[in-house]
Amino acid sequence: MSDYIIKVENLVKRFGEFVAVDNISFSVAPGEIFGFLGPNGAGKTTTINILCTLTRPTSGRAIIDGLDVVRQQSQVRQLIGLVFQDPSLDERLSGLQNMRFHALVYNVPASVREQQIEQLLRMVELWDKRHSAVRTYSGGMKRRLELARGLLHHPKVLFLDEPTLGLDPQTRNRMWEYILELRRLEGTTIFLTTHYMDEADKADRIAIIDYGKLIAMDTSERLKKMVGKDIISVKTDDNDKAAEEIGLRYQIEARHDEDGLCFEVANGEEFLPIFLKEFSTKIVGVSLRRPSLDDVFLKLTGREIREEEISDMFKAMVRQHGRRMRR
Repeated sequence: MSDYIIKVENLVKRFGEFVAVDNISFSVAPGEIFGFLGPNGAGKTTTINILCTLTRPTSGRAIIDGLDVVRQQSQVRQLIGLVFQDPSLDERLSGLQNMRFHALVYNVPASVREQQIEQLLRMVELWDKRHSAVRTYSGGMKRRLELARGLLHHPKVLFLDEPTLGLDPQTRNRMWEYILELRRLEGTTIFLTTHYMDEADKADRIAIIDYGKLIAMDTSERLKKMVGKDIISVKTDDNDKAAEEIGLRYQIEARHDEDGLCFEVANGEEFLPIFLKEFSTKIVGVSLRRPSLDDVFLKLTGREIREEEISDMFKAMVRQHGRRMRR
């Protein structure tokens, strides 16, 4: 058996002058959960669209289970399942009709079609709603139906593009129970794009992508060790004065964030009582925690992941590309 099921070599995708994917290379092992972590506009969805044969790369190469995604598109599509970031169901049809249509498109044998549909709809707790029009489903129900649909033809690789975006925590947890059970039972390779830190933590390996470039790739624990130290967050009545005092008193650089200041120390539990006792700037609130993937991203890029974050340059390039397409 090959040591990889996905292999990407020097992949580039340009939209006019904007480089959405910038010469990235990586491989994914069979049965692995591989996470793409980054803000919106980082190149996650463009990469997944190339791997799923929905977008042609400008240059470079991508292979899935030995098949080239450009030259062997039809064969690749039979091997993969995809849960899109944006809804892709026919809301005029029932859940059952959506599943049957997908089964026909992917040539699921008639002898097992109905059995597999029932099994999957029961798994995602939608069997009782199978005859209801999808337009009557809640957002969580639609995402669960999309997951069931993506699994119907038993794909070797399941692509999940922001699979739980906008879902409540309970529905998100339930979705992940299904996904992890699928990997356990069938050994399905899962390629996940996300900007949610807790979802990325479920991956066996994580690739951090920003402005189209891969800036780090490793397990969650090893990435967190890049930060290493404990994180102290502090709110004061004068954050500029507090940052200056932290620098002078402890020779530590404090970073401004949306809540106040944060800085790194080697032994947070020992440091914090001393800090609270001798710090002169008035403290409004303070917390201590271990490094997270958000801290890793902040250390590597100098900024935090934000759901709404799309750079002004990206917006401008998209508008420019749109104008060119209309000409």
